[in-house]
Amino acid sequence: MTQRNYYLAIDIGASSGRHILGWIENGTIRLEEIYRFANGLIEKNGHLCWDIDRLFSEIINGLKKCRELNRIPASIGIDTWGVDFVLLDKNGKMLGDSVSYRDKRTENMDEQVYKIISEKDLYSRNGIQKLIFNTIYQLYTIKQTEPEMLNNAKHFLMIPEYLNFLLTGQIKNEYTNSTTTQLVNANTQDWDYELMEMLGIPTEIFGKIYMPKTVVDKLTDEIAKTVGFNTEVILPPTHDTASAVLAVPTNDYNAIYLSSGTWSLMGIERMIPDCTELSRQHNFTNEGGYHYRYRYLKNIMGMWMMQCVRKEFRHKYSFHELFTLADIAKYFPSVIDVNDESFLAPESMIAAVQDYCKKTDQEIPQTEGEILYCIYNSSLAKYYAKVVKEIEEVTRREYKRIHIIGGGCQDVFLNRLTAKYTDKDIYVGPIEATAVGNIVCQMRKANEFPDLIEARKCIAKSFDVHKTEIIEGRFWEYAND
Repeated sequence: MTQRNYYLAIDIGASSGRHILGWIENGTIRLEEIYRFANGLIEKNGHLCWDIDRLFSEIINGLKKCRELNRIPASIGIDTWGVDFVLLDKNGKMLGDSVSYRDKRTENMDEQVYKIISEKDLYSRNGIQKLIFNTIYQLYTIKQTEPEMLNNAKHFLMIPEYLNFLLTGQIKNEYTNSTTTQLVNANTQDWDYELMEMLGIPTEIFGKIYMPKTVVDKLTDEIAKTVGFNTEVILPPTHDTASAVLAVPTNDYNAIYLSSGTWSLMGIERMIPDCTELSRQHNFTNEGGYHYRYRYLKNIMGMWMMQCVRKEFRHKYSFHELFTLADIAKYFPSVIDVNDESFLAPESMIAAVQDYCKKTDQEIPQTEGEILYCIYNSSLAKYYAKVVKEIEEVTRREYKRIHIIGGGCQDVFLNRLTAKYTDKDIYVGPIEATAVGNIVCQMRKANEFPDLIEARKCIAKSFDVHKTEIIEGRFWEYAND
């Protein structure tokens, strides 16, 4: 009997993390979630921070579960959100805290950066969408407020790179996540050391950038002893969106993807970046993708707002009940801008939505259904349609279909609204796109697939893909044969 090779994706998001095993069986990819843990922000030293020590302990717990189930992975890959990082001293110890992008420390820091380099010139170098929490602004904040921390730093690591370091003792920067810093040149695909020098950010802390499929190393002897086995740690696309895009189940470049989760990432794959003024004005980003590709996309607030209001509701509604409540309130007229900074980390998302409507002289939502529909209708589905038009304007191409992937693709109501407002063919799935992309990258390293084309063909036949359509004025969702 042929020995089965397991590949482990450790996929950590803003609210939870999962250990998901993947393997090939009868020509298709199979998945099994073997461990799940909560994630969230903690207040520490006046900032919103990630509890990195607890995250690492949960990674270890999940690896122990592999041993317990006797499913030893041939390799491991870790992906997380982008932008956030840690600084290490000469002894490999973390300096300060791992402050979250949702913290307000970067407020107005863009204005300080633009005194040194204009917004237009900055975009022409890296092609990265302006978001006030981008790494470049976080580092410049540290330079302004805690310069001794930068002076003592010897290494810069994004969150998954630091977790890899704790597992292996090796320091390796990975391409897809590095591009989210706004410190990588879009054309050279390497650190923009000239830009760093302009901003007074020490260049020596940034190491060589490695591409996905690179081996980091095996587990350290201490970690191997703790978890009960040893294996290789591989660099997947460590930015979760890059892994998710890898799992889009099509080789058709005439398609738009929408990675739907806490954030919604809508865009296309390109082989060359677009750092033009038109692209900047539309605020698109050219983040790194698998094997030198570019993820030409726009960040949209996504399901974050829905997650927040759901927690505030007194009743623990099921998702179906939420869809029903929103559908009942389709009469509600007010609209909001999903990317307004007031929605980034408010104490109450419901209050933030109501305050926005009040200050823009619109009807204020009162019921739970009105709150839900206001978010669904104005800031998500209609915004998706706006972004589609912008993509078509910038690229001068018409796109026929949208592939919605990730956990948010389970939101039937939003899928139907998206079909209505974009007037595109909507294909939904796979749900676990990030883990699938992570695992497929590891499989490519192990030569399970000859190339990405064959890998995506396998993804398409391995996972259920649904098509959302509008029929006779009503919305229907059915499985695509």
